Amino acid sequence: MSEATATGSRRSLDRDGATVFLQENGVYVALLLLVAYNAVFTRRWVTVDNIKLQLVLVAPILIVALGMALVIGTEGIDLSVGATMAISASVIGQLLDRGINSYVIVVAVLIAGMLVGSIAGTLVAFFEVQPIVATLALLVAGRGLAIVLQASNLSVSDPTISRFGIGKFLGIQAPFYDALVPVVIIALVVRRTVFGRRVVAIGDNVRASYLSGIPVRRTLVTVYMISGVLAAWAGLVVTARTSTNDPSTNGLYYELLAITAVVVGGTPLSGGRVRVIGTIAGALVMQLIASTLIFHGVSDAVSKIATAVIIILAVYAQRKRARS
Repeated sequence: MSEATATGSRRSLDRDGATVFLQENGVYVALLLLVAYNAVFTRRWVTVDNIKLQLVLVAPILIVALGMALVIGTEGIDLSVGATMAISASVIGQLLDRGINSYVIVVAVLIAGMLVGSIAGTLVAFFEVQPIVATLALLVAGRGLAIVLQASNLSVSDPTISRFGIGKFLGIQAPFYDALVPVVIIALVVRRTVFGRRVVAIGDNVRASYLSGIPVRRTLVTVYMISGVLAAWAGLVVTARTSTNDPSTNGLYYELLAITAVVVGGTPLSGGRVRVIGTIAGALVMQLIASTLIFHGVSDAVSKIATAVIIILAVYAQRKRARS
């Protein structure tokens, strides 16, 4: 082999190594660049109050994204999470109007999310409806149901419910802890349990999972139920933080934000892998992009365009990874 050929081979390997590194760790690089940019160019961004605010704002996105990561890990998709958040808001309003105990309301909200998820999982697992079709139908029907259930009073002033959104512990508002609990649980489930290994196996090869005796249908239903419960929990957090239970706005576009966070975080749409830490970083990236644009006076419309571009780039990077 000539010296020129050897040099070319080394350069090719170096480029391939850099590409693989960015594909695996690009979300962390993007997060560091965003933090560095804001630290230098955004006035009053590096303050304790702003950092606490970012942790609060990212919480509902992260909660929904955790459930989405499990679904995508099975090579599925859940477009119904935003509608589930809206249903959560409507359930809170309806039960508050009837004077139901606040803690019973919290349980009812989680049950409502579980029911929506079980419908989605049943359609996918037992009726073999494509996940995008099944959950798209629930997106439309769920949002409509939420509006039908809309309470007469769109203001939530119950002190117990509000505690999930504006309560504080160690100087940080409750949404941070509302997200921390499911982060720990999902991380343990994915890494330490048989269920987590089944999720990955189904996403990697569903036919082989059937043949190896994995309860595929039961696992899929459970995954969508978890996604529904987490979406309902996020709806409760948003309702508590904003003190309003308007189902027309609660959860709007959250399915896109969650999918983007998961994909940017490195969980492939083809399934077979769930990256919890990457999902956390992806959610933070999405929140910091929106925050940066707001700090610099950029409109919300541009923020949505930026989100679309990020989705395209993340999916393109995954295609490159699959081909290599």
